[in-house]
Amino acid sequence: MQTYHIIGDIHGCFQEFVNLTKLLGFEWKNQIPMHPNGDRLVFVGDLTDRGKNSLAVIDVVYELVIRKKIAYYAPGNHCNKLYRYFIGRNVQIKHGLETTVAELDALSSKQYNHYKEKFIKLYEGSPLYHMLDQRKLIVCHAGIKEEMIGKTSNSVKTFVLYGDITGEVLPNGMPVRRDWAKEYTGESIIVYGHTPILEPRVINKTYNIDTGAVFGGHLTALSYPSLTFTKVKSSMPFLEEKFTHFE
Repeated sequence: MQTYHIIGDIHGCFQEFVNLTKLLGFEWKNQIPMHPNGDRLVFVGDLTDRGKNSLAVIDVVYELVIRKKIAYYAPGNHCNKLYRYFIGRNVQIKHGLETTVAELDALSSKQYNHYKEKFIKLYEGSPLYHMLDQRKLIVCHAGIKEEMIGKTSNSVKTFVLYGDITGEVLPNGMPVRRDWAKEYTGESIIVYGHTPILEPRVINKTYNIDTGAVFGGHLTALSYPSLTFTKVKSSMPFLEEKFTHFE
């Protein structure tokens, strides 16, 4: 049976990504991680922004997903924003995008266009979410409701990218999100990220694996079908206020 290692929000934390894949048994050959048993990596999105090496993450994920076709990527809201930036939409360069743009601005125009082309191909060539192992495993960025699985309407896209948002904002600037996982009753296992938490959260067959690598927490992977966690400590400063605490 195929083994998948699903990795939480990397946000430019490239060294943590390298360390985590090595812990999972991947060997880095020609600057990409390959597993001797053919295990596959799956990314829950938010590859870039806030961290130190967003472009290095794009390089590796592009190679694995688009060139080699041996990994899976589901875009996150930060991925969506970077995509809109690249295609010329009017986006605000803040909330982390400024770090990726700073990396891009340091490049020659040829190198810039190289990354622009790469990321557009990666984003446009990936589905909104992945249905793996005959739909027993769903991997998406911010979550998905049971009745949305298999659908791609605008409301589904908003939910998958941003979670079950209310439109309100918390004092720390984070949006208010309903706890959709608490109400989930489906048979499919849902693995997602987006909401930074100190430890992986498992509830009703849902697994939140965004343990805030870019906020000084950990970068976490969930291996399937064993449903075991592997994590590495972040080198970033710890920012307690960026983490969500569920009741």
